[in-house]
Amino acid sequence: MQAELYFAIPGDLENRTGGYAYDRRILQEFAALGQHCTVLSLDASFPFPSTAAVADAEQIFSALSPDSIVLVDGLAFGAMPAIVRKHCQRLRFIALCHHPLALETGLDAAQASAFKRSEKIALDGARAIIVTSPATAQTLVTQFAIDPVKISIAVPGSDPAPFARGGGTPPVLLTVATLTKRKAHDVLIEALASLRELSWTARFAGGAHYDPQWADYLKKKVESAGLTDRIHFLGAIDDLSREYQQADLFVLASHYEGYGMVYAEAIAYGLPVVATQCGAVSTLVPKTAGRIIPAANHAALSAALRELLEDSTLRAQLQKGARKAAELLPRWQDSARIIQQTIDRIAQ
Repeated sequence: MQAELYFAIPGDLENRTGGYAYDRRILQEFAALGQHCTVLSLDASFPFPSTAAVADAEQIFSALSPDSIVLVDGLAFGAMPAIVRKHCQRLRFIALCHHPLALETGLDAAQASAFKRSEKIALDGARAIIVTSPATAQTLVTQFAIDPVKISIAVPGSDPAPFARGGGTPPVLLTVATLTKRKAHDVLIEALASLRELSWTARFAGGAHYDPQWADYLKKKVESAGLTDRIHFLGAIDDLSREYQQADLFVLASHYEGYGMVYAEAIAYGLPVVATQCGAVSTLVPKTAGRIIPAANHAALSAALRELLEDSTLRAQLQKGARKAAELLPRWQDSARIIQQTIDRIAQ
């Protein structure tokens, strides 16, 4: 008898973040592969679960049949160590780690330490671990002492996209990211403020609901810089194809990325990319397609943007490099097959 497969995901699966987009697409590809998978909905308060959320998760996992295979999104998995430890002999857990919870920007030292301890306990109870980049795999081995044999790498896929035309007047800078501290919109705003004499407009696509106070701070920062007519907050957008196609340059100054799906998405649209040297990004964005600068450095970011805004020939050259890099991006079918192979191994 084939083991039941479940995918436990906290909150709303339709949330517009890279992690949820990954989960949605893997479920779609499972269906295409003929793999039946039941979604288990965990409370939205993860990774800071309420007492009620933990009790609800405990009830959900307790109700599953012995030997069920349970893929659990890392937003919840690392925050439920007691549940994993209790059920890891009865259930076959597979952790999906987009990036370690302890590395989220904005945590204080005590929170980061607590997450590192809890995630270590949970990961030790997993039969296998799926990560979305070689960089995250290395982090789990070096910082969490995870046996590399347990880890499989299933990088996010990309879909072919019509290339952006470029040549906008003024040039359009696109940023796609939720308005959270890790995405470093504040660093980008400071960099753009130093470039006010150049011709450009910037469009920030991304929801504010994860950290409304931070989102308000960013909007006030734009107002105080006198850039409200040049930096536009678009909110969460379901279909970003129009934004990508009308952009001339993609820029995101993240402090950390487990993979950085939006960078790959920008490359798929043939956009030059300005990114930060964090997590897997430096290996995702080739030098022929953009510029990689240190994180948390608005002066370096300003210099990179100035170079591309002032040199349209260079921008066109990097656009060609991005279009060539787009041909080499992995596809979602490949990602799902890697996860499927891990499931098959655990099912034996």
